[in-house]
Amino acid sequence: MEDRRSFLKKMALGASAFAIPGVIAGCGSDAKAASAGGSVVTPRGAGLPITGTFLDEISHDIPHQNWGEAEWDADFAHMKAMGIDTVIMIRSGYRKFITYPSEYLTSKRGCYMPHVDLLDMFLRLADKHGMKFWFGLYDSGRYWDTGDMSWEVEDNKYVIDEVWHRYGRHHPSFGGWYISGEISRATKGAIDSFHAMGKQCKDVSGGLPTFISPWIDGKKAVMASGSALTKEQAVSVEEHEREWSEIFDGIHDVVDACAFQDGHIDYDELDAFFEVNKRMADRYGMQCWTNAESFDRDMPIKFFPIKFEKLRLKLEAAKRAGYDRAITFEFSHFMSPQSAYAQAGHLYRRYCDYFGIKI
Repeated sequence: MEDRRSFLKKMALGASAFAIPGVIAGCGSDAKAASAGGSVVTPRGAGLPITGTFLDEISHDIPHQNWGEAEWDADFAHMKAMGIDTVIMIRSGYRKFITYPSEYLTSKRGCYMPHVDLLDMFLRLADKHGMKFWFGLYDSGRYWDTGDMSWEVEDNKYVIDEVWHRYGRHHPSFGGWYISGEISRATKGAIDSFHAMGKQCKDVSGGLPTFISPWIDGKKAVMASGSALTKEQAVSVEEHEREWSEIFDGIHDVVDACAFQDGHIDYDELDAFFEVNKRMADRYGMQCWTNAESFDRDMPIKFFPIKFEKLRLKLEAAKRAGYDRAITFEFSHFMSPQSAYAQAGHLYRRYCDYFGIKI
């Protein structure tokens, strides 16, 4: 009978018989990646690259990093190095905290005067780094309290005009609008609200593009403040297609793209939902993007940078579905080498290894 030592020796000598060509240490271009992080056993670069990121400077469920302009300048350079060409300010204000000194929001809504004009800073940095900047509308918080999106239309009537005339016309980087109301399913006033805000954005700016980033009401669509990671009642693929076809039908003339958040469904559901999303977008002449969340929804501590394996699965599913673009929420906390989370820098390097980006 063969003893354990002889068996292991035979396996070591014969390991090359089980190798996957070009993806283990010493084999072609993957040798460096293998020596840095172990043998690579899946194809590299098979996912949809991330070319855009949200900027979440007014947040309510992730910690503030207290960066000044020097830190933001460095972060834009890190973004550019990995192929990001578009930054999206996720919201220009949330409840009473705002990103720019809005005369309307401070005088009419009692918002706090910001310490610095973040909108001006982001636009100047986008100009400097050759990126496009998309402006996220104001979120009063009343939708989250009442479930009625029509509240947002009134405030943003003023915000859209104020921002375009004060900033938009003066910066070559100002490239579009993000309608920041997040919904998952048929919501009171959603179609009319999206349409009103999208139309005003286009009218005031000469037709600059607009997009939305809703969430799928999947098994992981739970309250961030709760302890549960999943729920029993989740939308089916058929219900999702029926409800969102109705919404797309009512907004496609003023909303150019939809970037569904990808973190609320399980990894083995990605293909089914992504296929439906792309089919709906094509039907209504909209671009289909993915909001590839770079934070992990599967852990009891909310929120940490995602495991690269999970991000890879999501980006590869988006590529299989023929999506037009991948953006992420969001680079600065969850992928940046200078993030407060050490894991974020590691995720940045694994991502760049995967896509063959030299940094």
